[in-house]
Amino acid sequence: MTQQTTPAAEPIDLSNQFLMAMPGMVDGEFAGTVIYLCEHGPKGALGLVINRPTDLSVAGLLEKIDLKLEIALPLNASVYFGGPVHTDRGFVLHSPAGSFSSSIQLGQLALTTSRDVLQAVAEGNGPDKMLVTLGYSGWGAGQLENEIAQNAWLTVPANPDVIFATPPEDRYSAALKLLGIDPVMLSGVAGHA
Repeated sequence: MTQQTTPAAEPIDLSNQFLMAMPGMVDGEFAGTVIYLCEHGPKGALGLVINRPTDLSVAGLLEKIDLKLEIALPLNASVYFGGPVHTDRGFVLHSPAGSFSSSIQLGQLALTTSRDVLQAVAEGNGPDKMLVTLGYSGWGAGQLENEIAQNAWLTVPANPDVIFATPPEDRYSAALKLLGIDPVMLSGVAGHA
C-alpha cells in the first residue's frame, strides 16, 4: 500500500499589492485602511498604510530632523501613519527609484529608509512622487496568509496612481474599484461557500 501525500501549498507572493481591510473583520488601527505591501515572503510581510495622514507635515518632519527646506512643498504634503511597528522611524515610498543608500526596489517604486532621500527632498532633488510614513505594518511568517483566509483582507495588484494621484480619503474606494467592487456593497459578515 502506498502512502499518498498532499502537495504543499504553493507559497504566495503579495508584494506590490494593496491590502484592503474588510469592514467588520479588521478593527482598531487597521479598520478602513489600504496597505501597500512592499515585501511578502515565507518569513512574513512588510507594508505601509497609504490612507492615514497624520497632523505632521513633511516640512515639519524635515525641521524636526534638522534638514533645511530649500524648496516649497505642496501644502498637503503630510506624513502618514504607516503602521504600528517602529513608529519612530521614517519610510519613504517613492518614484522614480533613484540611488539612495537604503532603498529596496519594488518594481516601478522604491522604499527608502535612509536620511539621504529626505535630504534630497529638502534640497529640491528628491523623487517626483513620494509618500512619507512613520512606522510600518508587519506580519510574521504565515500570519498574513491566515488573516486573508479568515476574510480580513482583500488583495489587488497595486496601482501607483492610487498612492500618488488620489486624495487619501478616496484611496480605499479607489483600491476596491481596482477589483470592480463598490465599497457600499461590502458586508461586515464573512461567509464561505
